[in-house]
Amino acid sequence: MQSQDVAPRPAPASGSASDPVVDVEQAEAALVEHYPRLVRLAYLVLPPGLGRNRRVLTAHALTQRALPRGRTATPVIPAQSDGREGDPGYAFVRLQVVRTALEAGLPLRRKAWPKRSQLPPLLPQVWGLRLFPRSGGADELALDQRLSALTGPARAAYVLRGLEKLPDSDVRGLLTAAGVTDVDAALDEADSAQAEYALLDSPEFDPCSLQARPTDLMRRRQHMKAALAAAAAVAVCGALLGMPGDGWGPDGAAAPPYAQNPSARAALDPALLLKVPAAAWESSARTDFSVWPARGDLTGDSALLRRALAVWARPGETVQVSATPGTPSGGPSGPPQLLYAGTVDNARVVILYDGLRIVRYAEPRDNTKGAALDFARVDGAGRAEASAVVLGRADGNVRYLTAPWVTKAADRDLLKPGSDTTGLALTGGTTAPMAGPAQSGPCTSWNVLQLTDASGTRLLTDLGELVPARLTTGRPGAVKDASGAGALRAWAPFACSLGAMRSAGVRSVNAWTYAAQPLPDASGTADWVCTRAETWQGGGERVLAQFHTPGGKYGAVAAKAENVPACGAKDPQVLAGVLWKSGTGTWYLLAAGSRGTSSINASGGVRVTANGNLLAAKAKQGAQAELKGTLEDGRAVSGLR
Repeated sequence: MQSQDVAPRPAPASGSASDPVVDVEQAEAALVEHYPRLVRLAYLVLPPGLGRNRRVLTAHALTQRALPRGRTATPVIPAQSDGREGDPGYAFVRLQVVRTALEAGLPLRRKAWPKRSQLPPLLPQVWGLRLFPRSGGADELALDQRLSALTGPARAAYVLRGLEKLPDSDVRGLLTAAGVTDVDAALDEADSAQAEYALLDSPEFDPCSLQARPTDLMRRRQHMKAALAAAAAVAVCGALLGMPGDGWGPDGAAAPPYAQNPSARAALDPALLLKVPAAAWESSARTDFSVWPARGDLTGDSALLRRALAVWARPGETVQVSATPGTPSGGPSGPPQLLYAGTVDNARVVILYDGLRIVRYAEPRDNTKGAALDFARVDGAGRAEASAVVLGRADGNVRYLTAPWVTKAADRDLLKPGSDTTGLALTGGTTAPMAGPAQSGPCTSWNVLQLTDASGTRLLTDLGELVPARLTTGRPGAVKDASGAGALRAWAPFACSLGAMRSAGVRSVNAWTYAAQPLPDASGTADWVCTRAETWQGGGERVLAQFHTPGGKYGAVAAKAENVPACGAKDPQVLAGVLWKSGTGTWYLLAAGSRGTSSINASGGVRVTANGNLLAAKAKQGAQAELKGTLEDGRAVSGLR
């Protein structure tokens, strides 16, 4: 539950007698609880010149070494957010992470011993692999370049402002405690960088979600040639002595790893690419990506297609590779289907389909450096999910390739349900560029793609992946496309919450008004809406219970959960609560369950029981309560948190 109008707790002054004491256990608890955020903080503050692999390992090493050796007083405790308010353990380990990350960027001096943070980390170590975060888009790359141009203290100031949401007074105190001598200069330099703080939460800067690639194989071979030869000789002799008859190995009758397998070679031959006829979808019983024809002005460019297939099978070190969660990124098992090959803005783009994945290869128009390879899982896609694919993004705009059955495309602002749509020209199935949803800053609009075909109209939203997510409304198990006037009005207050579902492999998002609750001060009726994001991988579902008061432009997230059946087709039940402040200044605990809830019980800071699926009781500001519900069939249901 979330309360409203709660003022942050003031921080004690540095060096005051009220400075709390932090012991190892308290700091360890904070480090474990907030480990992903602390590692991201270290990764962003570290100098990009270290290289992505060493930067990842160093970020983990610095964070794991942030624990105190005994009991210690925290010098400053800046105001916290996101559940970390007033936690001296978190304040201490965060300060240690920032201090050592800044030290790691200092140049080595001849007459002074290097600090431990300036040396490659002893632990963790991963042999034979390079680790780096998933590649983001052009916006993340531009931000990383801007951060690399800043000094270490300025970069730390920028990250503390954006990632930790600290005011400048707290940033100043933390940098001073970390040993920065000219804090004013660091803050002024951080002001020179464009404030795109929302991008700091991107997977591009997440050193806990990693991809792996081999190190320099030739150098390793040269360094270990003698040892490998000796080990191979021993292994062969042992196998010959120990195996009966002709013997067998772990791979059985499989060819050696580097054999020229005919199927593998066929998958890399552009002449064998599957190209579906333009009218195949009209007579086929299937309406998915398998009946999309090959489109674009470069479908006959064999050199481009060969490069796309080769990079898919063997992406080089400079290729930016990204994949939606649960999507394998290996090469094709056979000749894939060509969906598109053409020029999009300033890039050459190839889109392929292998029955499981959509793969997009993109390279600059004037050279092959800076190529990108993106994977998206699409198995089980139907007519609605196979309606469009992202061709490219540039300058905040998105261009789509639509299904051959799409007859009309338009741009709609989901926050303005009564406004008209803006038509998008379709040229060979390619849409004109449209503004994408807001990536950072205040959410004043949320543009979605509206497509029309013979079966009706549907809305799709770009969540930063290859395949846009389908928007639906209705009770789980009986959802329908969010296209009518009522569905648009239902989605409008909750459109901005879609930003919390980016880069999660989302297939569809449903908004369901599961309860309507009269407010205690007679100011109208509030809506309880559950938004549930289903994923392509079948796991990682995200559920938000949201509360919308009459006249409010936006809904408020009251509770959220992941990997739960609540609000879904398997279990449509949902229960959530919120602390609400009336117009007279009185605080209430409001809670609502879905249809079929016979009673709701609150315990903890508020103790009350209500019959039916609605609960309203007076409460104190900041009170916390645990909700339990009982269904009409006697089954218990817990409140979302």
